[in-house]
Amino acid sequence: MTNLLRLQQLAKLLDVTRLQDDETNASFDSWLASLPAIPAAAYCVYPQYLMSLLNWPARQKPSAIATVVNFPSGDLSAERVCQQIKQALSAGVTEIDCVLPYKMLLRGEYDEVKSFLQSVRKACAGSCLKIIIESGELTTAQQITVASELVIEAGADFIKTSTGKVPTGVTEEAARIILTVIAAAKRDVGFKASGGVRTVEQALKLVELYEELTGKLALSSGLRIGASALVYELAERLAE
Repeated sequence: MTNLLRLQQLAKLLDVTRLQDDETNASFDSWLASLPAIPAAAYCVYPQYLMSLLNWPARQKPSAIATVVNFPSGDLSAERVCQQIKQALSAGVTEIDCVLPYKMLLRGEYDEVKSFLQSVRKACAGSCLKIIIESGELTTAQQITVASELVIEAGADFIKTSTGKVPTGVTEEAARIILTVIAAAKRDVGFKASGGVRTVEQALKLVELYEELTGKLALSSGLRIGASALVYELAERLAE
């Protein structure tokens, strides 16, 4: 596979993400104006900026529109999160990125986590649901495994690694654990690598790891890569 083709395929795996804590309407509009035109899989922004994104004339279609809920701490009640989901879907969102109540999981409250995930899955109806397990806060391989298994059992479409709001984002070790669980699942489950994927080389290594451990082609199955700064480097490489 030529390097150009690999880069073109990588572009189609990106969830172009903007989740700045100090965002303003002006800075968000400036970000939109700066974005390169690439065929991304999705754009993910905070709920309050959805209308700006939906009305952005340069948006590459058919890219999905995603937003975050229970974000970033994972501490909200299932009832409140389901309200967030319904509001987002009403606004035109096609994908939901929801934080797992990982502190609950760390306390060993697995039944409560399972109930939360089931409620969230129901609220999303047929829309794509990605569950952020916050793998950098799960301190053992067993915790990452349990979180991944609960997400799969609840019917989510993707396991996502990180919010990008804690010190440790995606790591190769965590990705291997999650992908091993996905490979053993009895149904198709996607994987979204997020939190600290800043270079094209990092992203391509994740593509290789995904294909190695699942035996599936990334482009034709369920790999996504959360991208903020990465999108600009990729666009420059594609233009060379």
